[in-house]
Amino acid sequence: MKGLHQTSGTPLSSSSRAIWLIGQVVAFVVTGLVVLGLFLIPDLTLKVVWFVVVPLLPASFLINAGMWRGVCPLAGVNMLPNRKKGFVLTGKWVPWAATVGLVLLAVLIPLRHVLLNVNGPALAILLVSIVALALGMGFLVQAKGGFCNSICPVLPVEKLYGQSPLIAVRNPRCVPCTLCTSKGCLDVDPSISVRHAVGPSKERGKWLLTPFGFFAAAFPGFIYGYFQLSDSSLDAIWSVYQTVFLYAGISLALVAISSIVANVSSKLMLPFLGAFSVGLYYWFAVPGSFNAFGFSGGEAARWLFLALVAYWLYRALHGALHGALPSTSSGSPGIRSVRAASLPKS
Repeated sequence: MKGLHQTSGTPLSSSSRAIWLIGQVVAFVVTGLVVLGLFLIPDLTLKVVWFVVVPLLPASFLINAGMWRGVCPLAGVNMLPNRKKGFVLTGKWVPWAATVGLVLLAVLIPLRHVLLNVNGPALAILLVSIVALALGMGFLVQAKGGFCNSICPVLPVEKLYGQSPLIAVRNPRCVPCTLCTSKGCLDVDPSISVRHAVGPSKERGKWLLTPFGFFAAAFPGFIYGYFQLSDSSLDAIWSVYQTVFLYAGISLALVAISSIVANVSSKLMLPFLGAFSVGLYYWFAVPGSFNAFGFSGGEAARWLFLALVAYWLYRALHGALHGALPSTSSGSPGIRSVRAASLPKS
């Protein structure tokens, strides 16, 4: 493991660094304006956040999650301390950290219906709190291992939707790679990251017992349950969670039964779950985004997004069945030895 910390990636060109820097600065500025807007003009800002910004993220993950991870303000804040030495997120801690991120995701998404969708200051305070958490974890753990690669609530979604990216994107933040996360880093290789998340077991359904496997199987129902509800007051909080978790449980049970009975491996099941989850999201979210601003064309846009999902699924299944299509890793040639050394053992 010690030798892997000396692995160096190929430096970005000056033009690439400039483009990424512009994107990162823009992302920081937009985040600051959003926080300010949530206090000053909450209704408009909430509409922009939930009906413009957030709906674009899943599609960007399908194309390559590295696009967002390269400019994400939380990643920038997490890396501000720039710890070269210190705690490394080793194998035994990875599942625990992933579980924390999954719990945060499960808590925050239903909370939208009773608080975050309708209360600008509450969302602003949450965003500032998460920024502070990312910064604090940056002082404890090397590079992105303290937040982005561990407890970030968006990370499970990035892994599920980003397991078979459509284009190649270089990682601009971690050159050279210091292996701050001992295995499963999404920035090193998306497909290997997902394989680590569900483990190497060949037993039927065993992958469902991992935190990520549990999440992936429940996520389609989780999304469906969320969109069966309308925004309401905090008085309805338990009803909201019960509904969302009920559908998530049904989804988990159906996936578990089909996976075990039909003996479908995680290698094939995970692309289907990713496509089904993001397809469900866009089926409901796209028309809602258009309606929120009084625009027509939501139905046509919905099918455009679903066409992207279908193409992504074709690519993902082709890679799973016949070997990977041309490389679309967000890593760099200089970290191939990290990829090879971090492969799960069968």
